[in-house]
Amino acid sequence: MNCKTLMFQGTGSGVGKSLLVAAFCRILANKGLKVAPFKAQNMSLNATVCHNGGEISAAQMLQAKAARIIPSVMLNPILLKPMGERKSQLIIMGKFIKNIDYIEYYKMWKQNFEVVKEAFESLKKEYEYIIIEGAGSPAEINLQKYDISNMKIAQYANSPVIIVGDIDKGGIFAAFKGTYDLIEKQYKYLIKGFVINKFRGNIDLLLPGIEMFNKMIPPKIITVLPMIEDLQLDDEDSQFIRSNHNKESKLKVGIIKLKYMSNFNDFYPLLSIADLSVEYIDSPEKLCHCDLIILPGTKQTIADLIYLKNKGFFNKLKELKGKKWILGICGGFQIMGSMVIDNAVESNIKIEEEGLNFFNMVTTFFNEKEVVSKSYTGLGPLANTKIEGYEIHSGNSTLFEDYTDLLTEKHKLIIDYQSKTIGTYIHGVFNNFDFTKYFLKLLNDYIDVDIYRFYNTEKELDKLAHIIEKNCESSFIKSFFN
Repeated sequence: MNCKTLMFQGTGSGVGKSLLVAAFCRILANKGLKVAPFKAQNMSLNATVCHNGGEISAAQMLQAKAARIIPSVMLNPILLKPMGERKSQLIIMGKFIKNIDYIEYYKMWKQNFEVVKEAFESLKKEYEYIIIEGAGSPAEINLQKYDISNMKIAQYANSPVIIVGDIDKGGIFAAFKGTYDLIEKQYKYLIKGFVINKFRGNIDLLLPGIEMFNKMIPPKIITVLPMIEDLQLDDEDSQFIRSNHNKESKLKVGIIKLKYMSNFNDFYPLLSIADLSVEYIDSPEKLCHCDLIILPGTKQTIADLIYLKNKGFFNKLKELKGKKWILGICGGFQIMGSMVIDNAVESNIKIEEEGLNFFNMVTTFFNEKEVVSKSYTGLGPLANTKIEGYEIHSGNSTLFEDYTDLLTEKHKLIIDYQSKTIGTYIHGVFNNFDFTKYFLKLLNDYIDVDIYRFYNTEKELDKLAHIIEKNCESSFIKSFFN
């Protein structure tokens, strides 16, 4: 199969590469073309699980949905999940390899690049188009030797490269010129143009700058894309954690902003509910004003448990037990138990730490990791419903009391109505309309969870694709749509 490629690189993180790749995947898929996204190496705390097992970044999962394909580890062969202290979990082809520091990781760049090339070649045999996403900036001059995510894979794939910049951050022309100047000479021929992203305002004020810039270097600014204010799609980076401060809300949701918080995309569906106000909480005193308190997932369960104690959250949560609904997801669920024991998995030494004791439960960390994506069957008030989600955790929990299970699979989603506590290992649980509606009704019977306004990835992807295609003026980019 003759496979065509296009690559989006950026002047830095958070400029919109991920959503542009998703948009192009959906545009091409809507034309009946076989298209796949690809990102050689991603660093992200938002990971998810493919249906046949294996972790990839949530961004590549979203892009796979945009392309209407079954997600595969081939889409994101190298995944780094930051753990703090300059270390990350290294995931290769969906499998956890080890915890690694960055110096050791960069020493592995040649063997990792072989993995990347093998995954890319596999996709080439199956798809007509591959839309490649770069990582961070290709102009990090201290790291270019080891950078397998940008120009090295672009050259290997012989892919034209579009550099994306976020004008909303300011300094767009300097960012474009500086990026071009610092990219190694051997790769400059691959750069076919620049895209200004997230523009708002009067285009007439911008046009003179574009004309001046286009005289400076061979690649031109080829398209200006608008800021899409109300798009509800997962953001890649933790710097873009979104809240929804709604003064007219009937219910206030407070998510404790843990030091090593992960999978914050679990909470995006809550932002689509008009009656909710969603806020990330950084002070124990603010918990008193919340109707629902959420302990999110974490990459360092014991470290964040200690963080809760040091910052005063721990005692405040104990004080609020039975008065406020408290929900824990994955690592947050583990913290709600009576004890967490780490057998030198997350830490370098064996360590035990007392938990909140909201559930009579002991969690022990071993090297074996649960990585599964599946559909669960509801019980009780959730009977005759399916709850879809995924699990990524090293800790195994043992419960020493009976709690009410809301799923047929024991201890995956438990609730204690008397103490107003609920815990689950399932990421993405709020993506399920039936669960979200039931749970929020427990908190406030007057909450309106409208299925027609509920978080809808398909609808948002189509909206994104329509806006991007409509605003792509460049004949170079349009050639990919035909």
